[in-house]
Amino acid sequence: MDFGLVLQTDPPASRVIDLMRRAERNGFTHGWTFDSAVLWQEPFVIHSRILAGTTGLKVGPMVTNPATRTWEVTASTFATLNDMFGNRTVCGIGRGDSAMRVAGRRPSTLARLGEAIDVIRDLAEGREAEVDGQPLRIPWVRDGRLPVWMAAYGPKALALAGRKADGFILQLADPYLTEWMVKAVRAAAAEAGRDPASVTVCVAAPAYVGDDLAHARDQCRWFGGMVGNHVADLVARYGEHSDLVPEALTSYIKERHGYDYSHHGRAGNPSTDFVTDEIVDRFCLLGPAEAHIEKLEALRGLGVDQFAVYDMHDAQEATIDAYGAEVIPALSR
Repeated sequence: MDFGLVLQTDPPASRVIDLMRRAERNGFTHGWTFDSAVLWQEPFVIHSRILAGTTGLKVGPMVTNPATRTWEVTASTFATLNDMFGNRTVCGIGRGDSAMRVAGRRPSTLARLGEAIDVIRDLAEGREAEVDGQPLRIPWVRDGRLPVWMAAYGPKALALAGRKADGFILQLADPYLTEWMVKAVRAAAAEAGRDPASVTVCVAAPAYVGDDLAHARDQCRWFGGMVGNHVADLVARYGEHSDLVPEALTSYIKERHGYDYSHHGRAGNPSTDFVTDEIVDRFCLLGPAEAHIEKLEALRGLGVDQFAVYDMHDAQEATIDAYGAEVIPALSR
């Protein structure tokens, strides 16, 4: 199993870079950042410094979207980083939550997202693609390689990930839901004539190593609120009780009343009072290192290839170091 570190690009950028370097020293293979231009600093500028300050870490957004930047700009940015540092980028992409809603826009449609996945990959790898009816090719790309991993929860999004994406990003660590969604992605891949095993599966969730579970839960409760934004979209589309979406995912947002993006992804988020301890325990990895190892072994058995640690809490360095000392070695054996 591979391991990634996920951070927000809060200033100072030097701290983000230092944490990514620390993660690589501890055995992490991927460095991910949020991408929301209003809430945080521009990630791709910081990605350049992360790549320069590490030797093999693969870097990308978790996740970008098809609307914040035009597709040729996104592709050219990845291609430039790859040309400078070797093919060490991954394009995590989704419909767009905070980046779009904070700016007063709606997330992209799945049709638009599916088209963007193909175009961004083709352009970044030097092939011609059609952008808004105009055939384009980036002529200076040589031997470019850009895996595109798609974030998804709902049935149509999971099917799209299986048909088109190189990887599937699931932003929660509940084993039951992981199994359900991985099966959906792989079934869609097989139906599209692809090798289901060729789709990399990345589970991303907060991890907090320590014995004080009450404190760990409070530090990670924000995650249930963030996931709740996507779940609310699913409930609005499919209803609370639908065979298309597991009730184990939808039922917990019954008491949700709106969301304040000014606290997005942060410990102490006041918009998460509806998130119970049980949801935090299901969606996150908490407790001593042995508990993390046990849950990760279960997730690996369900086909998970990478666990990406959301490290937004008061023990960032300690979590990275604990994973490097105990968790990563145990999952590498």
